[in-house]
Amino acid sequence: MRIRPRQQLLDLWRAVLAYSCRSGEWHWGGRDGPNSISDAEQLLCLLYPATEIDAFALDQPDEMASDAKKALSLFGEETRIGGTLVDLIDKYLDHYTDAEGHPIFAGGSYLHSIDENPPNEAQSALEVVDSYSMSLSLCIASLRFLRGFERFVLGEVRLEARQLRDRIPSVIDKVSARLTAAMTGLVRSFVINTPEPNSAAGREILTMINQSHSPAGDVLDQLATRLERLRVQAANEVKLAQPPVNRTATVEREIDIADDKRLFECGWGWGIVKTSGPIVTPPSRVGTAVGYAEPRPYLYFTAVALDGIIDLSSQRLRELELLNDEQRRLADALTLRFELTRTYWSTVARFDSGRWPLEDIPWRTSDGEESEYFSLAVAAMLIQDLVYRNSTEDLERTVAVFDQLARRGRITSRLTSADPAAAIHHPGVRLRLAGSEAIGDGPLLQWYVPDFATMMLKRCLQAARLRTDVDIRDQLMALAESAMDHLDRSLLREGDARGLWDDPRWMPNGAESVPQDPSWFVTERVMECLVVAHGTFSGPPLAPKAMITRAVDLLSEAEHLLNQEELEVQGDDLSARQAAVDRIRHSLDRARRVLRERPGTSYSLAAQALTELDELAYARQDATR
Repeated sequence: MRIRPRQQLLDLWRAVLAYSCRSGEWHWGGRDGPNSISDAEQLLCLLYPATEIDAFALDQPDEMASDAKKALSLFGEETRIGGTLVDLIDKYLDHYTDAEGHPIFAGGSYLHSIDENPPNEAQSALEVVDSYSMSLSLCIASLRFLRGFERFVLGEVRLEARQLRDRIPSVIDKVSARLTAAMTGLVRSFVINTPEPNSAAGREILTMINQSHSPAGDVLDQLATRLERLRVQAANEVKLAQPPVNRTATVEREIDIADDKRLFECGWGWGIVKTSGPIVTPPSRVGTAVGYAEPRPYLYFTAVALDGIIDLSSQRLRELELLNDEQRRLADALTLRFELTRTYWSTVARFDSGRWPLEDIPWRTSDGEESEYFSLAVAAMLIQDLVYRNSTEDLERTVAVFDQLARRGRITSRLTSADPAAAIHHPGVRLRLAGSEAIGDGPLLQWYVPDFATMMLKRCLQAARLRTDVDIRDQLMALAESAMDHLDRSLLREGDARGLWDDPRWMPNGAESVPQDPSWFVTERVMECLVVAHGTFSGPPLAPKAMITRAVDLLSEAEHLLNQEELEVQGDDLSARQAAVDRIRHSLDRARRVLRERPGTSYSLAAQALTELDELAYARQDATR
C-alpha cells in the first residue's frame, strides 16, 4: 500500500471527529474504556500532527490550510477549532487531576489480571511508564498549541476571544504541572540493573550476548571494555532519584554501578521502581510515591520512554522556551538517561564480532522471556541510535534483521490457520508487571502490547531518512509499505469507528463481530507513523555518488556542445534558434544548481539538453546540405 501521509492524516482526523464528536458532545474512551493513557492517545491524534507538521497547524486560524479546516469541520468554522481544542485539553486535565491538585496517571482499564480475578482498586490506580511518556508528549504538544493560539487571541476583539484570553493561561499552568509530574515519573522509573554473572538474570544476559560461545570470563572482560565509558558516566552523573550506594545492613545492599565484575543493563521499568529515591522538589505525589516495579529494564517500556523523551529535545521546544527551570533540570536528567540507554542497547545488540546477539532471533530478556517482539524493540533502539547520530554504520545488517522479523511476524508472509505469530498482533505480547501483586494483595498484573506492525513501520521510515544507498532505502520502503498493508487490513471499515484501528477479524484468533469502538493504543501509533512518514518524505532524496558522477559526465558534454553552438550564433540573432540556445543554457544552469541534492533530476535535465543540442546541430547540417 502506498504511504500518503498528508491524505491519510486528514482521513484520520475526519474519522477521529466522526467517532468522538457525536451529538455536539465529545465522547472520551474507546474499546478499553476511558483512562489517563487512552484519553491522552485520543487527544494526541489531533494535537500531535497539528504541532509537528506546519501544514496541519491549528493555532493560527487565519493561516489554517483549507483541507485541514475541511477535515475538522465538525468542530465548526476555523475560528472555533482552536477554542474547542482548548476546552478538550482543559477537560482532560481536570478529569485526571485529584482533589489535592496532583495529576493522575492511572493505567486503569489497560491493566489486566494474569488470572480470572480482576485488579483491585489500588491496582487500577497503578501508574505505568506508558502514561508518563504519553502525558509528556501530550503536554508538549498542548504547550506548543496553546502558546501559538494565545498569540492569536491577543489580537482578536470578539467576545469568545476575550474569554479564551483569560482562560488559556490557567490551562497552560495545568499542562505545565502535569508535564513536571510526568517527567518526574519517568526519572523515577529509570533503572540500572547490575546482576551477578552467576545469577539467573546474569546467565540469561551472558547467553544472549555470547554468540561465539567464548569463556564467560572473556566475555565479561570484553563487555567491561565496551561499556566502560557508560559505566563511568552512569556512576558519576546519574544521581537524581537513584538509591545511595551505601545502605544499612537491614536494607538490601545497593551495587556500585562502576563495578565491572558485574553485568550491566539500563532502561525503564514498567513504573516507578522499588529502589527509586524520592524527588522532593517540586513537591508532588509522583515524586514521593512508593515504587512497586521490579528494578530491571522492560524493552517495551524502555522504547516508549525513549520516544517520549525525544519530544523534549526538539528544536522547536527550545526555541519557544516552553520549559521552566525545574522542567529543564528534569529534561537534562532524562536526556542523560536517554543517551545512556540508546548507546547501551545499540552496543549490546552488536556486541559479538561474528554473529550479533540481535541476529539471534528471538531476543531473550534477563528474566528469561523471549519473543520476536523483543528483537524488534532492540532493533528499533539500534535504528534510533543510528538516526540520532546520523550514521549508516551497520545499517545494512540491521535492515536484514528487520526483513527476517517481518517474515516471522507475518508482515511479509501469510498468516496461516491457528498461526502462533498472530498473537504478536492480537491481543499482543503479554508483559508480566512483576511487583504489581504486592499492591493490596492483588493478582499479578499484565500488559498487552499489540504494536509490532506500527513499531516496524515507524523505524523503517526513520531509517529511510539516513543518507544510505538506494538499494537499502528501497528495502526499507518496501518493508514500510508491507507494514502499511498489514495495518490497512486492520482498519475498521464499518460502524461509528470506521477509519480508525483496529479490526482483528482477519486474523486466525480475531473476533467474529465488528468492533464497535477503536483501539486508541493502535490508532495513536499509526498516527505517529504517518507524522514520521511526512518528515521522511519532506527531506531531500538520496544523492548517490554514482548518479552524481553520471550527471557530471552528461553536464560536461552538454555544456561543451552548448559552447560550440553559441559560436555559431551571431550577436544580433533573434531567431527561434537563439531562443532555443538560451533555453538550453537556463536548463543546464538549473542542472548544476541541483546536482548535489537531486542528481537524478540534474541527469535528466542534462540528457534533455543533449537531445535539444543534437536537434540544433542536425538542423544546421541539413541547412548546409
